[in-house]
Amino acid sequence: QVQLVESGGGLVQAGGSLRLSCAASGGTFSNSAMGWFRQAPGKEREFVATISRSGSTTRYADSVKGRFTISRDNAKNTMYLQIDSLKPEDTAVYSCAARRPYTGGATSQSEYEYWGQGTQVTVSS
Repeated sequence: QVQLVESGGGLVQAGGSLRLSCAASGGTFSNSAMGWFRQAPGKEREFVATISRSGSTTRYADSVKGRFTISRDNAKNTMYLQIDSLKPEDTAVYSCAARRPYTGGATSQSEYEYWGQGTQVTVSS
């Protein structure tokens, strides 16, 4: 059973930066494409970014392109989300997710098998 644990969230002023981490255990991390999603208060969970098994291919939601960077370190079983130029509308619970092995990155949450509990990011104006 794959377990995912996010960390790195917090309260930050607009224009600031955060780096979120997603630590994986219980499976072979390098076999799974990964993704980040977020859910703002009163809204549905939405796609943020996805990364392939090797890390060579990434894809972003239009709303975060140029500000967010997804990456992974397969030796550390950890995925990251670098968030720069934060805006109040980035306030949300950010969750990482893993696809079943040997599949590519995906933008739909229904494509993901395992989920973390989420980490809160709050951006003040």
